[in-house]
Amino acid sequence: MKLYSDFAAHRTRQVTGDILAVLAIGAWAWLGLTVRALVMQLTDFGKQMQEAGAGFRDTMTDVGDNLGGVPLIGGGIRGPFDDASSAGATLEAAGRSQQVAVENLANGLGFGIALLPTLTILVLWLIPRIRFARRAASTKALVAGGAGVDLLALRALSRQALPALARVDPDPMAAWRRGDEGVMRSLAALELRSTGVRLT
Repeated sequence: MKLYSDFAAHRTRQVTGDILAVLAIGAWAWLGLTVRALVMQLTDFGKQMQEAGAGFRDTMTDVGDNLGGVPLIGGGIRGPFDDASSAGATLEAAGRSQQVAVENLANGLGFGIALLPTLTILVLWLIPRIRFARRAASTKALVAGGAGVDLLALRALSRQALPALARVDPDPMAAWRRGDEGVMRSLAALELRSTGVRLT
């Protein structure tokens, strides 16, 4: 596989693009992790709720157990403390639920912030880079296999943009058909340059 062009200017653009793409992906990943960490700090309130609820529940249960042992009146006194213990358990459960909700939000935001721009970068950068590498490898194999100027010129006619072809000749197809050596060489050079292959 041929990753970079043989032509210095094209190669410099490719290397610069690769570095910028990798840096951008790293920056978005870092931003996603940072946002997740910041949002996760909101779970502190839920932890405090959970701890307060658990402490209140335990205290009310202990008081109810102690007072429940008092002869004759223990059963009647215990009821309100059992109710208060249930309220503490509810507060504890609410604290746990808040932590789960915040964690889900943090994960969703962090993942979304990192993933969506990364996918966009990959589509705009990686797919063209893979396409270039495949075309360059294919062209290099053709050249190594002894492909002639006429075949490279034909590939240029089928792959290059019309404005680029028109700069070579007003009717490049007709010139190729009649075997115009100068036009075919220009077309072949255009194909080689666009695929990053230099004849050695």
